[in-house]
Amino acid sequence: MAKGKVIISCAVTGAIHTPSMSPYLPISAEEIGEAAIGAAEAGAAIIHLHARNPVDGRPDQNPELFEPFLKVIKQRCDAVINLTTGGHPSMALQERLRPATTFQPEVASLNMGTMGFGLFPMLDRYTDWKHEWEPATLEASRDLVFKNTYKDIEDLLALLTPLGTRFEFECYDTSHLYNLAHFLDRGLVKAPLFIQTCFGILGGIGSHADDVMHMKRTADRLFGDQYEWSVLGAGARQMSIVAMAASMGGNVRVGLEDSLWAGRGKLAETNAEQVKMARGIIENMGLSVATPDEAREILHLKGGDRTNI
Repeated sequence: MAKGKVIISCAVTGAIHTPSMSPYLPISAEEIGEAAIGAAEAGAAIIHLHARNPVDGRPDQNPELFEPFLKVIKQRCDAVINLTTGGHPSMALQERLRPATTFQPEVASLNMGTMGFGLFPMLDRYTDWKHEWEPATLEASRDLVFKNTYKDIEDLLALLTPLGTRFEFECYDTSHLYNLAHFLDRGLVKAPLFIQTCFGILGGIGSHADDVMHMKRTADRLFGDQYEWSVLGAGARQMSIVAMAASMGGNVRVGLEDSLWAGRGKLAETNAEQVKMARGIIENMGLSVATPDEAREILHLKGGDRTNI
């Protein structure tokens, strides 16, 4: 944690959860924009953004769906905007890249390895679906490979690095840290690396405390002082992983992309609710939450005035 500040990121809607799972999941551009602004006002320095089809809530990488909420967010708050290049695991790379190449954000996510991405266990938790695509997409993840080959990563870096965009390196397993070290050794990525270690997705590492410790030890050994560490926990383990990482000097990510919950059996009604929970954990440890400008300094970002938003 640089300069004693904890960076809170908020992933507002994502592509994992579907509209039938929570009435509070932001779907329309207006809902996503308001959710992002609320999260920023609650203390999130970085807002991680996906878009959805406003009719049926399906994940969609059309830049025209991003533009309305990006402009509102830019006008109404100073948060760092982080655009997905993951989209949905079923999408081809060129489709996933469209928003980031169009808007040239300060930060874009970058998945650091090919993996299974098993969402089908959620079929056992829900029975009533608003749209046919929801159970079909979850079922299809039994036979889904989330493709992030070395060439994919090279191509993505070649497109976005010249634009001044830096990266949230999403690492779902130990091998992804080694992949990132490979690209660092080749000089294709530059320190400080913003490493988001992701816990609890079927196909990646689990969410036990030992898993968190293992990823942190491995990153320390591979990257030393060349990185900023952040965590996200999928589902019910979200806040316990937040607490563990903050106590270890890490940064944190929350939001309805990663978990729909605000405690046992209680759906989070807003992204801001989860940000406030994370902020409470951090500040009760005697730590401080980074502002957007402090996050920009820590991560060596180009500034919001140099994007195409």
